[in-house]
Amino acid sequence: MLDAILQFGSFLKWITPALSGVLLLPILFLILGRAAGSVAGKLSSGLDVVSSGALVVSRIAAVLIIVSQLLIIIGRYVFGWSASWLNETVIYSFAVIFLLAAPAALKADAHVRVDIFRGNMSGKTKAIVDLVGTYLLLFPVCMLILWTVATSSSFAESWKSLEGSRESDGLPIYYLFRTLIPMFAVLMIVQGLSEAIKNALIIRGLREPPEPHELEHGAA
Repeated sequence: MLDAILQFGSFLKWITPALSGVLLLPILFLILGRAAGSVAGKLSSGLDVVSSGALVVSRIAAVLIIVSQLLIIIGRYVFGWSASWLNETVIYSFAVIFLLAAPAALKADAHVRVDIFRGNMSGKTKAIVDLVGTYLLLFPVCMLILWTVATSSSFAESWKSLEGSRESDGLPIYYLFRTLIPMFAVLMIVQGLSEAIKNALIIRGLREPPEPHELEHGAA
């Protein structure tokens, strides 16, 4: 187990700089234009599947959080009974919803935007803004998260000891709960790469900007 943990940490350290080359693919597609349009579109569609899979897990967590909260209420106010593992199930499920559904929200353009300019921009201008924002903000932050986790001794120790709850009747999976953070970063990089490819294709006129109803359908 220890060897696997050390290998995982080494992998995270390696993948962060290695991603730098992969993340330049949208720029390459932007330069090549029509010559790489078909390949770029297929790659983006393939990357979208990853976020769709994570969204399925988030939906399961949403059902779990409802069931767990209902059991907590019935147990506490009807039977005078409570359990730490139920409370932690709610917390963990909420974390899964928030962290694993974020890439799907990025795909559907459903993240909160605090600006007064983008709404009036043309499709191509929005694509340029989003492409620049992806490289200046999304990728650096997510890679920093991965690097921080990879160099954190507490994360490795958590897996080494299979860290569980501090409560005697809590869930023995706290180490998995902590793993949601690097998973979030990886999923956001994957979906960010997909969105950057789409934006590159829009800028080159090889893809139509999404209509509002298409975004709403994607969010659903």
